[in-house]
Amino acid sequence: MASPRPRSGRIIAVWCPDWPAVAAAAQAKLPPTRPVAVLFGNRVVACSATARAEGVRRGLRRREAQSRCPELFLAQADPDQDARLFEPVFAAVDAEVPGVEVLRPGLLVLGARGAARYFGSEAAAAERLIDAVATVGAEAQVGIADELSTAVIAARRSAIVPENGGAGFLAPLPITELAVEPSMATSARVELVDLLHRLGLRRVGDFAALTPGEVASRFGADAVLAHRCALAKPERPPSVRPPSRELTVDYRCDPPIDRVDAAAFAGRTLATRLHAVLAAEGLACTRLSIFAETEAGEEFSRIWRCARPLTPDDTMDRVRWQLDGWLTRRDGRPTAPITLLRLVPVEVVAAGALQLGLWGGEGAEDERARRALVRVQGLLGGEAVRIGVLSGGRGPGERITMVALGGELVPESDPGLPWPGRLPEPAPSVLLPHRPPVRLCAEDGTTIRITERAVFSARPARLRWGSKEWSLTGWAGPWPVDERWWVPDASAGFTARAQVQLDAEPAMVRALLLFYHAETWHAEGLYD
Repeated sequence: MASPRPRSGRIIAVWCPDWPAVAAAAQAKLPPTRPVAVLFGNRVVACSATARAEGVRRGLRRREAQSRCPELFLAQADPDQDARLFEPVFAAVDAEVPGVEVLRPGLLVLGARGAARYFGSEAAAAERLIDAVATVGAEAQVGIADELSTAVIAARRSAIVPENGGAGFLAPLPITELAVEPSMATSARVELVDLLHRLGLRRVGDFAALTPGEVASRFGADAVLAHRCALAKPERPPSVRPPSRELTVDYRCDPPIDRVDAAAFAGRTLATRLHAVLAAEGLACTRLSIFAETEAGEEFSRIWRCARPLTPDDTMDRVRWQLDGWLTRRDGRPTAPITLLRLVPVEVVAAGALQLGLWGGEGAEDERARRALVRVQGLLGGEAVRIGVLSGGRGPGERITMVALGGELVPESDPGLPWPGRLPEPAPSVLLPHRPPVRLCAEDGTTIRITERAVFSARPARLRWGSKEWSLTGWAGPWPVDERWWVPDASAGFTARAQVQLDAEPAMVRALLLFYHAETWHAEGLYD
């Protein structure tokens, strides 16, 4: 008879429900009875229990959530704040049982064997950890199982799964459980679960009944990982070799660091160096230890665990969150500036496990560019380097939200909303922020205006920009800007946009985006 496969030990998951909403309420110093919702891209991504009692759910738009609960307190998603306020919870659990690892702010995992032996049983260990979290003013639920993903799902039900009973525990659960925890699934997992539900696989057990070959051939790589989760098997095989000491990267802080922004810049540099070392060895990191030492000889360390191999951006985020938590917490913060930062890969896998997109992966040139930009940030400040994020809006300028490099890519408005009057594609390649005035003229030289019917007052024929004038070979529009129609402000004026093509030389700009406001035309953008 074949011997059973070796197990790495049972796992305890400590889950603080609705942590983003809890952190937002704590930051705003709200009473526990106040409903709270956290928004990302104008949609609810987390809410408190009191908000759910009023009908607020994840995925609702802001207006719908407010209509269901008028007294709802709204906050924007802030991962840095979540991590900073979660540090006392981590410290409380780590004081009871060493070897705690962070999956994300709000979710911890640790080995169950030592805790069960020390406290007498797994149930006693779970109660002790819940009490430890309560001492810092937070609520927690604990789940225990053989595998990481099963323990995380069990924590949402405060369940202790018997040994070798993970598959039976998962089988009757809704298929949506495979995508409910963001730290355990890719962004495509929600679409996979929706597809499985439409195919009639409504329970985890229904999906587990398929063979691995059927899953791989029909649904793809992420579905194979989800299938292993449904079978209560490890999402990935254990590391076959311990990481080499040569993979460790250090950063000597000169001058010593005592500010969060300076620590974040150093952390970005360190993360970039770590992934350069890992890439040279053909490896990717799945468990990362962050270590700091101060001038006073104090040492701080935390282990972050990730269900998927860390990307450079993932590592940067975790280093920034951890340093922010250490430097800003009330109790146990460093008494002297930080002089040494160190990243240690605790567990590594083959780089093939880190599947980057065909065109979206970062090559050597991308890495060099990122290092250069991070250095510019270190010299000129965090806001000196910005990148664009697709946002919602009607004009081309409104559809771009500029975010500091390394920050959370959060748009100001949801790009998925209808946005009546939005400029049709293609967007201009160059925007003119100052919108210089121009004249759009008819054949007789009279200035063209937009009538109350939202049409040109005459046929466009010529465009004058300063001392230059061109004939038009074509145009499109006008498109009225349908916004804020309910505001009784006569000074706001009617606005519209139009595209015109100039009879210009090939080397010159031959197409413009025009903006009409207060009976005046402006050049808003240039087309290639």
